[in-house]
Amino acid sequence: MNLLEAKAVSVRLGGRNVVENISFSIAAGEFVGLIGPNGAGKSTLLKACLGLNNASGNILLQDTPLAEMSAQARGRAVSYLPQEHEIAWPVSVRHLVELGRQPWLKADGGRDFAGRHAIARAIARLGITELAERPANTLSGGERARVLIARALAQTTPLLLADEPAAGLDPAHQIGLMKIFRSLLSDGHSVVSSMHDLSLAARWCTRLIMIDKGHIVADDRPENVLTADNLRAVYGVEAFFAEAKGGPVLLPLDLYSGV
Repeated sequence: MNLLEAKAVSVRLGGRNVVENISFSIAAGEFVGLIGPNGAGKSTLLKACLGLNNASGNILLQDTPLAEMSAQARGRAVSYLPQEHEIAWPVSVRHLVELGRQPWLKADGGRDFAGRHAIARAIARLGITELAERPANTLSGGERARVLIARALAQTTPLLLADEPAAGLDPAHQIGLMKIFRSLLSDGHSVVSSMHDLSLAARWCTRLIMIDKGHIVADDRPENVLTADNLRAVYGVEAFFAEAKGGPVLLPLDLYSGV
């Protein structure tokens, strides 16, 4: 059973096709990086997979058509970390993380015992214990990002879709986040994350889907996707490739001259 399956998905926005005839599936235990230049359709595709964009084609979560699932069922199957990190209300950080448990709350008001552990673990994993009682709207950009990641983790879904989750984080917290995402795989969970940082994508993802102009250009292991030819054709850059501490290193160096 796939956690997510997209079949011939297309999204039209502003009179143009932003995503066109895309198909892929996500199995358990994968960390998939969704990469491509600005405007390639990455965020639009993620939203389509959640039912947040009108899309043609078929999208299934755990073999169930997305259109046939209730909001609660969707919330138990997939969590979403949006690109925007705005927090408008002065609720505490702890309360904001607790909101990730909404899909699991019972109609009769019964206690969510599993939620206590999930909330505490998410707060600890993101290193925000000292922020727990602070108003969430007073935090820095990086702190807000970590709190919203904790909320998504507290939802304890098999699949997490994240839109640029490392944006705004310093290098230590970026690496820490990548390690958290990789740790989820051992429990059979999967992560699909749009990413602009190709060095993080190369080193931490188990698979990459490269998108350009609304189409999939490559879908394979990082070393087979992040090739010199693909980087020139899709990003228009030259890059440095190496190995360090058992993993790949990629550094964009210059614009591709076409010569």
